[in-house]
Amino acid sequence: MQPLSPARPPHPAPLLPRRRAPLFAVVVLGLLFSLLGAVQSGTADAATGTKLRDGTGLYPRAVRLEHSGSANGRVLASVVTFSGNNGLGAIHESTDGGRTFRQVGTVTDPEAAGGQGLCCSTLYELPRQIGGLPAGTLLYAASVGQDEPGRRMALRVFRSSDTGRTWSYLSTVATATSEKGLWEPEFSVDAAGELVAHYSDETDPAHSQKLMAARTTNGVNWSGHHATIASKLASDRPGMAVVRRLANGTYFMTYEICAAAGQYVCVVHYRTSADGWNWGDPAHLGYRPETSDGKYFKHAPTVAWAPLSGSATGRLYLIGQVMHNKNDSVAAGSGRTVWVNDAGGAGAWREIAAPVAVSSTTVDYCPNYSSALLPSADGRSLLEIATDYDGTVCKPYYATGTVPSA
Repeated sequence: MQPLSPARPPHPAPLLPRRRAPLFAVVVLGLLFSLLGAVQSGTADAATGTKLRDGTGLYPRAVRLEHSGSANGRVLASVVTFSGNNGLGAIHESTDGGRTFRQVGTVTDPEAAGGQGLCCSTLYELPRQIGGLPAGTLLYAASVGQDEPGRRMALRVFRSSDTGRTWSYLSTVATATSEKGLWEPEFSVDAAGELVAHYSDETDPAHSQKLMAARTTNGVNWSGHHATIASKLASDRPGMAVVRRLANGTYFMTYEICAAAGQYVCVVHYRTSADGWNWGDPAHLGYRPETSDGKYFKHAPTVAWAPLSGSATGRLYLIGQVMHNKNDSVAAGSGRTVWVNDAGGAGAWREIAAPVAVSSTTVDYCPNYSSALLPSADGRSLLEIATDYDGTVCKPYYATGTVPSA
């Protein structure tokens, strides 16, 4: 475990053409990047595993229902997709533990239609009642409005009370006060029992981007908006928060910090919180998870958790888009590796084979970008949904692998 990344020179961060590009640019860039990826990797083959859908599917998320009565045990997965110029959330269901999926619902937001833009969604099952929303209510949230002229992006929340079949608008976590972006919503429930939304915010002139949190007691009225990670270096860009609650009640957050070019651009970090709401000094950038030989992840991390017999914290699973060696070269197992930690994130992480092996070596919004990890209830197996290019189309692939003992 290393402390926050070494100091970077105070120059603006170069932005990758991911999650920020208008839809028409995404199509063009997708073609370009897929061709480049084929050249770099020497193959145009897509990822291993089974296609979740035969079409575009970005930013996958997966949950196993635990608070939905007779539906408990079902696995639901979401991806961002498009019909013409309309952004949609496609909801897929598995009733056999992730062996097969079928689409059962669609989140249709009028604010994401007509080319207005849809990005980086999340899927969440309420573990307890929040206001009038009973435990088991499904929530879907995304960034909308990125492609509008004079845009005012918003983080809009939809709800489902029938295990993802139908959806209705619930509330808006935040609306941008300028043309800058609001990105990558993520939900958790804090120790006080309030629903928390974590997100990335570009609207503060003092920060290129920072991580924020807001909470609600009823799912409708959001308050307490405050920074959780905000670097003293204005060009730093913390983003893509994912939060899990450990067995001992500690909350564990992973995120990337993009900044000026250098060895640690977009390196993965983590922080912890005792209550899921207070994360300490926002200027403290957190810690860099590493393996015993100094490997680390860059870009688009996600983290998952499962109980583990004999562990006070349970088991954490971590993935990032690209895995690097200590000297910053790309590691041989990049795109094919998940990390495991049984000590609440402390100490060295160990490598296991990823259930889905991603072939493309391109670094953009598609290959192995924000892959979904979902452990089995006993932690002995791991479902992954990862995206990769199939020709020029970014598609999601899924597979389940056994988690070897330490």
